[in-house]
Amino acid sequence: MAEKTVDVLFEFWKTFKMSLLQGDANAIGVLVALIVVALTLVLLVFRNRRNKRRGILLVGLCDAGKTLLHTRLIQSRFVETYTSIKENSASFSLTGDKANKTLRLIDLPGHERVRSQFLDQYKSLARGVIFVIDSLTFQKEVKDVAEFLYTILTDKTISSNAPPILMACNKQDLTLAKGSKVIQGQLEKEMNTLRITRSAALEGTEKMANNNTFLGKRNKDFEFADVRPFKVEFIECSARGSNDTNGEVNKIVDWLQRIA
Repeated sequence: MAEKTVDVLFEFWKTFKMSLLQGDANAIGVLVALIVVALTLVLLVFRNRRNKRRGILLVGLCDAGKTLLHTRLIQSRFVETYTSIKENSASFSLTGDKANKTLRLIDLPGHERVRSQFLDQYKSLARGVIFVIDSLTFQKEVKDVAEFLYTILTDKTISSNAPPILMACNKQDLTLAKGSKVIQGQLEKEMNTLRITRSAALEGTEKMANNNTFLGKRNKDFEFADVRPFKVEFIECSARGSNDTNGEVNKIVDWLQRIA
């Protein structure tokens, strides 16, 4: 029975192929319909995969303000927070035309000993990533920030899903805080140096042969605008604000609405 089915399909394909070569309008119409159906199925699968990823990962170094930002977004008020040793997860309700949808905000610990472990645990859920930067201490932490960000952008799972990245330059309420433009420029320089050293370390090794992830454009200094397929944005914010306000997190809320 199976052999007969194969024979019938083979004969059908031969006839169909001949009709295409002869320019038969019906055969061409069938081919176009099949292509449309295939593309539709691919788009549906991609959309379903994306819709299943409802997590927003809050990442960054220790004391950058991730937990306070998480609390601000969820509770819309100031709450005294402490350095996290485990993840904090809560549902964030959207508004407007997306009022029936929610996102899962996941605050990941920033200590260097555990942050990779928690990132591995939750990275497959990421619909978006908020990388929180301490704008006050950034100057002395730029290398650590660059290394952690480099790890995120070159991770196979994250680069495959390519969630949008929001670089949240926090603590802008403090006088000596660096602005987002300054932070972006210094971080691009550090990422460029890091890219050179990482590439040199891998050159000629098996890892280099199997690594298809190159950040930015080759033979050009690193720029976030070139990190495809990621879309990286920089904003300024202040999770602390004052006890009677929601802080300066409106740009983050707008970003969450856009990517949901």
